[in-house]
Amino acid sequence: MVQVLSSRILVRPADPERSRKFYGEALGLAVYREFGTGPERGTVYFLGGGFLEVSGRATAAPTPTLQLWLQVDDAARAHEELVERGVAVLRPPVREPWGLIEMWIADPDGHRIVVTEVPADHPLRYRP
Repeated sequence: MVQVLSSRILVRPADPERSRKFYGEALGLAVYREFGTGPERGTVYFLGGGFLEVSGRATAAPTPTLQLWLQVDDAARAHEELVERGVAVLRPPVREPWGLIEMWIADPDGHRIVVTEVPADHPLRYRP
């Protein structure tokens, strides 16, 4: 069995500086580490229990099969903050039939991001 000690998601943006502004400023993710120099430098952000690395440069469109799932404590407050920071919201927070509150945004390259709140009464929070 493979013993995973750490993990991260790697994003290869078309415009690295634009993506660093999105993840670092608009989403407000804290920087874990940076490496390299110049416009191609890499930045690794804390992503809850994992990491998100923005490095290199993509020449192809993003795959629609990759989506990020970010859990927040208050989706309505996150919505307000993201709108204030100029983030385009694809869909505002909605309580889904499965009980989660989900809002959809996208990064500058079009990678879809679901911002999710797990309500206090949801089974993910407790066991009946």
